[in-house]
Amino acid sequence: MADMLNKYSKGAIKATASTSGASVANVRALAAGDANLIFVQNDIAFYGFQGIYMFSGQGVDKLRGVAVLYPEIIQIVARADRGIRTLSDLSGKIVAIGAAGSGTAVEAELILRAAGLWGRVKVEYRDFAAASEAIALGQIDAAFIVAGIPTAAVQTLAARTPVTLVAIPDSVIEELRRQGYQFFTRFTVPRGTYGIASDVPTAAVLAMIAVSADVPDSVVYSILDIMFSNLDELRQAHARAADISLAKALEGMPIPLHPGAVKFYRDKGISVPPRLVP
Repeated sequence: MADMLNKYSKGAIKATASTSGASVANVRALAAGDANLIFVQNDIAFYGFQGIYMFSGQGVDKLRGVAVLYPEIIQIVARADRGIRTLSDLSGKIVAIGAAGSGTAVEAELILRAAGLWGRVKVEYRDFAAASEAIALGQIDAAFIVAGIPTAAVQTLAARTPVTLVAIPDSVIEELRRQGYQFFTRFTVPRGTYGIASDVPTAAVLAMIAVSADVPDSVVYSILDIMFSNLDELRQAHARAADISLAKALEGMPIPLHPGAVKFYRDKGISVPPRLVP
């Protein structure tokens, strides 16, 4: 993306890509002025803008949406020999829900609460690398991971220990959305993934691009124009870009758009919902 912006903006944009500590760190970098444009999951963008959970008392009101990109799948991975097929089967089980303070941990808690299971599950805070090892050793029963599929870490685990995926039913997603968490969407993991025998309905959040409100309108407009005019090039660079489309760019957008983005979408004939207009 940085290469494309430099190449096609004819010097108007100077972009440098920087590795980081994922969504929460990216929002904090934007708030501190250390980043102008960030990749971020839409749930974390929502928490940051609202000043809740890991951003409690530290809301980032200058966070603005640009485009939604692709789904990040909420996968509840369980040992196949533990008889866990549904969310209710997690009752009494030991479940890793992600590292403390992570977006995965928040999502897991929201899902377990919506299913009436919070307090009935033995929760451990482990990132998926540690959880994967614990599943393989039989020390825990299941773990939450949020990532694109197939996830290499889950493939590696499945090659070592037979696993299954736990379904998240529509009723739980509907309850989450009723509570105001509109960023949760439905997703079906196709059979054959990790060796599972049938499709598994679950939930997903979405990767998106956000910028600081301080970025000029013309720059944000150019970013979107360059990205959507050169999607083929982006798709050749990274497989996840196959899911990016102009038609879905506002689906699941959880925060107000940057004015430059509003103008771009309107110029493309796309209706911008009033809640997304800053």
